[in-house]
Amino acid sequence: MPYEKTEAVVLRSIRLREADRVVHLYTAQHGRIGAVVKGVRRTRSRFGGRLEPFFRVRLVLYEGRSELYTVTQAETVESYPRLRERGASLSAASSACESVLRMFGDGEANAAAYNLLCRELQLLDEEAAAASTGNLLAFRLKLLLAAGFVPELGVCAACGAAPDRFGMSFSPPAGGAVCQDCMSADDFPLSEAARSFMVVALGAPLRDAPAADAAALGQVDRVVGSTLEHHAHVRLRSVKDQLRPLAFVK
Repeated sequence: MPYEKTEAVVLRSIRLREADRVVHLYTAQHGRIGAVVKGVRRTRSRFGGRLEPFFRVRLVLYEGRSELYTVTQAETVESYPRLRERGASLSAASSACESVLRMFGDGEANAAAYNLLCRELQLLDEEAAAASTGNLLAFRLKLLLAAGFVPELGVCAACGAAPDRFGMSFSPPAGGAVCQDCMSADDFPLSEAARSFMVVALGAPLRDAPAADAAALGQVDRVVGSTLEHHAHVRLRSVKDQLRPLAFVK
């Protein structure tokens, strides 16, 4: 069927010609897709402001011969208005959407990732304090879990030794923390505070991300980034760099 219905979060919006836009969407049924929204920038557009970044929407899409779908109907499910009033929340929402955009390819449906993104946007809308380094790192760790790239933190990733033998290093090739006997020159230090943060964050709800000092969070950021680069060939900007107010295409 050329027409289909889906629910989606708008990850990014780009101008196309005089009155149109291309939107990058993460959908519940089809994963990441691109779609054209015709005439959306006209004053009397039937889509109004419903296809801006971070909106959660129900769509009717037309699948033609192009690689892009065409949006024919759009209904708002959640607009998350409060996060749009705070610069830090906007930056955090942008970081969350960019993480999903880069980690999951076209047509790769992942219900856990979709639900996680919706929960993160809802949390950022409800609580200004959620726009924090700890929260965004907890979100990225859970995305790693959803994508199947979560690092080994309970035992040495190379030999299976118990945590008390760790010299506390992280090995991207091994996919986790490694003990003193298995560490190499290419590994980097991993403190107990950083390892503990990751273990707790992976098991706790997003709103209950644990506290940690800046040094530990910096190590966690490096763990997430190096894991993605080595195993998924994806490079993300650091959370620290992304927690700055960003300009959005209008």
